[in-house]
Amino acid sequence: MGIRFILMVNKHGQTRLAQYYEYLTIEERRALEGEIVRKCLARNEQQCSFVEHRNYKIVYRRYASLFFLVGVDNDENELAILEFIHLLVETMDRHFGNVCELDIMFHLEKAHFMLEEMVMNGCIVETSKSNILAPIQLMDKAS
Repeated sequence: MGIRFILMVNKHGQTRLAQYYEYLTIEERRALEGEIVRKCLARNEQQCSFVEHRNYKIVYRRYASLFFLVGVDNDENELAILEFIHLLVETMDRHFGNVCELDIMFHLEKAHFMLEEMVMNGCIVETSKSNILAPIQLMDKAS
Protein backbone atom coordinates (compact mmCIF):
# COMPACT_ATOMS: atom_id res chain seq x y z
CA MET A 1 0.00 0.00 0.00
CA GLY A 2 1.30 3.49 -0.79
CA ILE A 3 -0.91 6.20 0.73
CA ARG A 4 -1.76 5.76 4.41
CA PHE A 5 -3.75 8.95 5.01
CA ILE A 6 -4.68 12.30 3.50
CA LEU A 7 -5.31 15.40 5.62
CA MET A 8 -6.48 18.89 4.72
CA VAL A 9 -5.64 21.36 7.46
CA ASN A 10 -6.03 25.12 7.71
CA LYS A 11 -3.14 27.39 8.69
CA HIS A 12 -4.34 27.37 12.32
CA GLY A 13 -3.93 23.59 12.51
CA GLN A 14 -7.62 22.67 12.37
CA THR A 15 -8.30 19.51 10.38
CA ARG A 16 -10.89 20.10 7.69
CA LEU A 17 -10.76 16.68 6.01
CA ALA A 18 -9.15 13.40 7.05
CA GLN A 19 -9.15 10.18 5.06
CA TYR A 20 -7.33 7.09 6.39
CA TYR A 21 -6.46 3.96 4.45
CA GLU A 22 -5.31 1.95 7.47
CA TYR A 23 -6.99 1.33 10.80
CA LEU A 24 -6.11 3.71 13.63
CA THR A 25 -8.21 4.37 16.72
CA ILE A 26 -9.66 7.84 17.23
CA GLU A 27 -7.05 8.56 19.91
CA GLU A 28 -4.21 7.43 17.62
CA ARG A 29 -5.58 9.56 14.79
CA ARG A 30 -5.91 12.61 17.00
CA ALA A 31 -2.37 12.22 18.34
CA LEU A 32 -0.89 11.57 14.89
CA GLU A 33 -2.69 14.53 13.34
CA GLY A 34 -1.56 16.85 16.13
CA GLU A 35 2.09 15.80 15.86
CA ILE A 36 2.20 15.99 12.07
CA VAL A 37 0.33 19.28 11.82
CA ARG A 38 2.59 20.94 14.40
CA LYS A 39 5.67 19.64 12.61
CA CYS A 40 4.56 20.76 9.12
CA LEU A 41 3.13 24.15 10.10
CA ALA A 42 6.33 25.03 11.98
CA ARG A 43 8.40 24.68 8.80
CA ASN A 44 9.12 27.68 6.59
CA GLU A 45 8.72 27.91 2.82
CA GLN A 46 12.46 27.48 2.17
CA GLN A 47 12.39 23.96 3.62
CA CYS A 48 11.42 20.98 1.48
CA SER A 49 7.92 19.54 1.51
CA PHE A 50 8.92 16.12 2.87
CA VAL A 51 9.07 15.16 6.55
CA GLU A 52 9.70 11.78 8.14
CA HIS A 53 7.52 11.02 11.13
CA ARG A 54 7.31 7.67 12.91
CA ASN A 55 7.09 5.07 10.15
CA TYR A 56 5.57 7.51 7.63
CA LYS A 57 6.92 9.91 5.09
CA ILE A 58 4.76 13.05 5.08
CA VAL A 59 4.49 14.95 1.80
CA TYR A 60 2.71 18.28 2.12
CA ARG A 61 1.94 21.40 0.16
CA ARG A 62 0.25 24.66 1.02
CA TYR A 63 -2.37 26.17 -1.26
CA ALA A 64 -3.70 29.51 0.02
CA SER A 65 -4.93 28.86 3.57
CA LEU A 66 -5.04 25.05 3.26
CA PHE A 67 -2.29 22.53 3.84
CA PHE A 68 -2.62 19.20 2.02
CA LEU A 69 -0.73 16.48 3.91
CA VAL A 70 -0.31 12.95 2.61
CA GLY A 71 1.23 10.20 4.73
CA VAL A 72 2.90 7.49 2.66
CA ASP A 73 5.18 4.49 3.06
CA ASN A 74 8.90 5.23 3.21
CA ASP A 75 9.50 3.71 -0.23
CA GLU A 76 6.93 5.91 -2.00
CA ASN A 77 8.04 8.52 -4.56
CA GLU A 78 7.70 11.98 -2.99
CA LEU A 79 7.48 13.84 -6.29
CA ALA A 80 4.67 11.59 -7.49
CA ILE A 81 2.75 12.37 -4.30
CA LEU A 82 3.35 16.12 -4.78
CA GLU A 83 1.93 15.71 -8.28
CA PHE A 84 -1.07 13.85 -6.80
CA ILE A 85 -1.68 16.72 -4.35
CA HIS A 86 -1.56 19.18 -7.24
CA LEU A 87 -4.02 17.04 -9.23
CA LEU A 88 -6.37 16.93 -6.24
CA VAL A 89 -6.26 20.72 -5.91
CA GLU A 90 -6.77 21.23 -9.66
CA THR A 91 -9.75 18.86 -9.59
CA MET A 92 -11.30 20.71 -6.66
CA ASP A 93 -10.58 24.03 -8.38
CA ARG A 94 -12.39 22.85 -11.49
CA HIS A 95 -15.46 21.86 -9.46
CA PHE A 96 -15.58 24.62 -6.84
CA GLY A 97 -13.83 27.39 -8.77
CA ASN A 98 -10.65 28.27 -6.86
CA VAL A 99 -11.13 25.93 -3.89
CA CYS A 100 -10.88 27.39 -0.39
CA GLU A 101 -11.36 26.22 3.16
CA LEU A 102 -15.07 27.10 3.14
CA ASP A 103 -15.66 24.90 0.07
CA ILE A 104 -14.24 21.94 1.99
CA MET A 105 -16.25 22.76 5.10
CA PHE A 106 -19.59 23.23 3.33
CA HIS A 107 -19.13 20.45 0.76
CA LEU A 108 -17.23 17.87 2.78
CA GLU A 109 -19.09 14.95 1.19
CA LYS A 110 -18.06 16.10 -2.30
CA ALA A 111 -14.43 16.45 -1.23
CA HIS A 112 -14.51 12.92 0.20
CA PHE A 113 -16.19 11.66 -2.94
CA MET A 114 -13.42 13.16 -5.11
CA LEU A 115 -10.83 11.44 -2.95
CA GLU A 116 -12.72 8.15 -3.16
CA GLU A 117 -12.75 8.43 -6.96
CA MET A 118 -9.00 9.07 -7.01
CA VAL A 119 -7.69 6.72 -4.31
CA MET A 120 -8.78 3.22 -3.48
CA ASN A 121 -7.25 1.31 -0.57
CA GLY A 122 -4.24 3.64 -0.55
CA CYS A 123 -3.52 3.34 -4.28
CA ILE A 124 -4.09 6.07 -6.84
CA VAL A 125 -6.57 4.63 -9.34
CA GLU A 126 -7.83 7.67 -11.29
CA THR A 127 -6.01 10.76 -12.53
CA SER A 128 -8.42 12.12 -15.13
CA LYS A 129 -10.19 15.20 -13.81
CA SER A 130 -13.14 14.58 -16.12
CA ASN A 131 -13.58 11.00 -14.90
CA ILE A 132 -13.26 12.09 -11.27
CA LEU A 133 -15.85 14.86 -11.60
CA ALA A 134 -18.36 13.04 -13.84
CA PRO A 135 -20.22 11.23 -10.99
CA ILE A 136 -20.31 14.41 -8.90
CA GLN A 137 -21.77 16.38 -11.79
CA LEU A 138 -24.41 13.67 -12.25
CA MET A 139 -25.32 13.92 -8.56
CA ASP A 140 -25.55 17.72 -8.85
CA LYS A 141 -27.90 17.38 -11.86
CA ALA A 142 -30.12 14.89 -10.02
CA SER A 143 -30.53 17.11 -6.95
